[in-house]
Amino acid sequence: MTIPLNEAILERFRRGFDQAVAAAVPEPTAMTLATVDERGHPCARTVLLKGHDRDGFVFYTNLGSRKGRQLKINPRASLVLWWREIAHQVLIDGPVTQVSDGEADEYFATRPRLSQIGAWASIQSSELDSRDTLEARVARYEQEFADRPVSRPPHWSGFRVRPERVEFWYGHEFRLHERVCYEPVDGRWQERLLYP
Repeated sequence: MTIPLNEAILERFRRGFDQAVAAAVPEPTAMTLATVDERGHPCARTVLLKGHDRDGFVFYTNLGSRKGRQLKINPRASLVLWWREIAHQVLIDGPVTQVSDGEADEYFATRPRLSQIGAWASIQSSELDSRDTLEARVARYEQEFADRPVSRPPHWSGFRVRPERVEFWYGHEFRLHERVCYEPVDGRWQERLLYP
């Protein structure tokens, strides 16, 4: 059952993220996204966290990509943010929903122009015969949008993982780690400790 995240979870996440930034973690928004395909086989890759709030954690992609297709078949995912420099990770599990067109448009407008062009040029996860083909497609869309803003492609949007479980893992010596798990019980988030 998904319910909005409470302030204790959000504050714990913000505190960890701020510590990761202060510790100069090279890419604090990098997170592993795990999905399953139509055969139930797991697949994982790294994506970037682009937003988080009471409703969940957001990333963006081509809807026709491998992950986009898998999330359409089975709209559930797991996320892991691993901040090595502070020995801290966050694990998030839950169902996935697509963000609204307005939210996707708003985020797309903040991307660098060449990243916007790339969203049109890349047929993500499809076979590519040569790098020259990709560069030709980039040139084609640069020409197409030469005198105007780049609109968001209809095949590009975001997904929000709506947590049903959030775990904060803090590394300690001798593998005596601290694990704090949050799960909904009777419509409220319950906090409990787990053995390492």
